[in-house]
Amino acid sequence: RTLPLCPLPQVALPTGWASTKLSPLVERVGDHKDFKKLLRTRNNVLVLFSRSASAAETELRLLSDVAQTVRGQGTVAWIDCGDAESRKLCKKLRVDPKPGGRCGLGLGSGPLLTMSTPAPQSLVAFLKDPDGPPLWEEDPEAKDVIHLGSEKVTQWRDRRERVWEGTLAGGVMCKRMMPAFQQAATELRGSYMLAGMNIHSPEFEQLKEEFNVRGYPTVCYFEKGRFLLHFENFAATAKDIVEWMHNPQPPQPPVPETPWAEEDSAVHHLTDQDFDQFLRDHPSVLVMFHAPWCGHCKKMKPEFEKAAEELHAQGEGPGVLAAVDATVNKAVAERFRVSGFPTVKYFENGEERFTLPHLRTKKKIVDWLRNPEAPPPPEPTWEEKPGSVVHLAGTDFRESLKKRKHALVMFYAPWCPHCKSAIPHFTAAADLFKDDRKIAYAAVDCAKEQNRDLCKQEGVDGYPTFNYYNYGKFAEKYNGERVESDFAAFIRSLRERDHEKLGKKRDEL
Repeated sequence: RTLPLCPLPQVALPTGWASTKLSPLVERVGDHKDFKKLLRTRNNVLVLFSRSASAAETELRLLSDVAQTVRGQGTVAWIDCGDAESRKLCKKLRVDPKPGGRCGLGLGSGPLLTMSTPAPQSLVAFLKDPDGPPLWEEDPEAKDVIHLGSEKVTQWRDRRERVWEGTLAGGVMCKRMMPAFQQAATELRGSYMLAGMNIHSPEFEQLKEEFNVRGYPTVCYFEKGRFLLHFENFAATAKDIVEWMHNPQPPQPPVPETPWAEEDSAVHHLTDQDFDQFLRDHPSVLVMFHAPWCGHCKKMKPEFEKAAEELHAQGEGPGVLAAVDATVNKAVAERFRVSGFPTVKYFENGEERFTLPHLRTKKKIVDWLRNPEAPPPPEPTWEEKPGSVVHLAGTDFRESLKKRKHALVMFYAPWCPHCKSAIPHFTAAADLFKDDRKIAYAAVDCAKEQNRDLCKQEGVDGYPTFNYYNYGKFAEKYNGERVESDFAAFIRSLRERDHEKLGKKRDEL
């Protein structure tokens, strides 16, 4: 895709985007042959056409930072149409960067678009996904939401209206809430203010601490610039939001968890005190370790009860069912290494025999007790599967990475669904570079006790997190798409840069 870009308006660069020198990642193109090669070898290409080098100074400063941010996912190029050689290329592409000339943003040979007030974040989002939705602040449906940036942080504190400031920065839950939030902003226009603020960037760390932002979205309610309370109904409709704004109320306290009813239950409820004696008295026992708040436990309890009733009706059946509230009876739960809920274990003659994660329904429970067998082997962990990903631990992390010029490290947790989706793509990308000793795709399991300090030290605050290291030193976070092609393109861009530097050194020699 080629994305021609007109000279940008003279705009003040936002804080954090100013650059003192141009990035070498902005590629200057002079003739048609080089331009065709660029399009053939790169993915998304954003091109700045200028009428002279001096006229493009501000735009190039802006695009230098954009190029740095999208490295590995997109390419930024510059064609100076005032240059004698490049003028032919501009004419061939039918681009006229002079005032009133034909120019703009476009996809391939399709219709040209205009971006009247391009912001760095807009260009970054566009380059990463040209066909994707616009940033929230650019969405016409969100025109009545007040979008706050760093320059407005102090302003909204001093406003006299009622202000509701919501931090919505990506994530399924945030995107799901946006339409209702936008509609409510329109309905409340003139009476109440609804605002949105993306505070994912480091410059807002102090603000996040002040208002206890630990996840997204976090929605806060203000009156006359003073924070009063949080709004926590993330499944709210526009009507819910409008009604709440007319009568703001603090979140209702959660309903206390109902303990498993022990009266008239065919399941034997055990404690730290009577657990061992019960196992001595019953040669065959299936025990469910549970927690009152656990959703999977609540779903399994009726099945466990029905299975216990059927076995009890058989008199001297194949075994009995028992349950342990692991949040209360911590000693026995710790002794048998219970770390998740529900955990189902089989005991025979007082000794633990099997852990049975697949027993969740009445039929499976009863059938298994009638014919106890060793459970199927557990699915091998990512670390146990063959592949080219290097699995690191806290003890050897830094030393291992020092040997690699380029290392992309995935910090993950085995239970994380987003990690599970990314793993096959990350593994496939690692296989592409398995013969290059300078490159490593590595992984760290942050759920392991030995790695927790390391993950915290490396700035991991969610899973998965991807960090790029150069000879063991942290260089930047990878924020690209979690697919094989993007993982590979990121490393390829680094390798191409190495080749370019080597070529320049040879030319100098």
